Amino acid sequence: MSGRGMGRKGIAVLAALGAAAAGAAGCTVQPAGTDGQGAPPVRIEVPSRTPDAPGPASPSRTPEAPAKPSSPASSAKPSSRPTPARVLWSPGDEGRDIRELQARLRQIAWIFHGPTGTYDGLTAEAVRGFQGKRGLPRTGVTDTVTWQRLLAMTREPGRWELYLMGGQPADQPDPRCMTGRVMCISKSSRTLRWMIDGRTVSTMPVRFGSEYTPTREGVFRVYWKSRHHVSTLYDSPMPYAMFFSGGQAVHYSADFAARGYAGASHGCVNVRDEGAIARLYEQVRDGDKVVVHW
Repeated sequence: MSGRGMGRKGIAVLAALGAAAAGAAGCTVQPAGTDGQGAPPVRIEVPSRTPDAPGPASPSRTPEAPAKPSSPASSAKPSSRPTPARVLWSPGDEGRDIRELQARLRQIAWIFHGPTGTYDGLTAEAVRGFQGKRGLPRTGVTDTVTWQRLLAMTREPGRWELYLMGGQPADQPDPRCMTGRVMCISKSSRTLRWMIDGRTVSTMPVRFGSEYTPTREGVFRVYWKSRHHVSTLYDSPMPYAMFFSGGQAVHYSADFAARGYAGASHGCVNVRDEGAIARLYEQVRDGDKVVVHW
């Protein structure tokens, strides 16, 4: 149908549709001629890409997401303070590890008592002094940093360094100790068990003679007790002496109490706990058995 046949009303409708198309799709519309004749057909420019596809000039980066409000925890700056060292032992602790700590402190002259196996006030003071001398916090507790520094300066303590002043467990009694009233003395564990009919009444650490004046081994009997004895050979006190073989006796030793296993006797069996041997002295009778064994 020609433009003339359509009439003005049809042309107007077509123009309106063209205008709508132009507004929707970016088309170019040619207006009708002034003579009322039909204008050339409407030309619509169709883009070569879909509206959603990015144009050639679009940037290739991903748009930044809107910034989220930061929480107080995430916005806080990391602390520059170092993580505290882990505490290993502190006052009041007990056990074999405390003995090693004390033995190592003894090696470098920071402590002179024990080892006792108890983290007491003297141990805390020694640790505090050791820490301060090396620029560590003077806490008095043993943490990982303090312990590693101490390990680097000392050697592994031997068994009798750990039990320098006694406290070691007693080994099993000799079979010869299982009947009657017996002072059962072990050279292996350096202990004396006071036993009655196979039952242990008390146990205490003891010290023996040196290689030049060894304590005799075997089965003996108590043949003489002397409460305030003084050695005529060495001119040294032997309180609570209970003689069992010649001049060898079980007795209290002030030297053992002061020096521990750093010293030795002249063949006697030394006891360092005066209260313990005082009680033992009251119980032991002449004729009671003495067994010295390994």
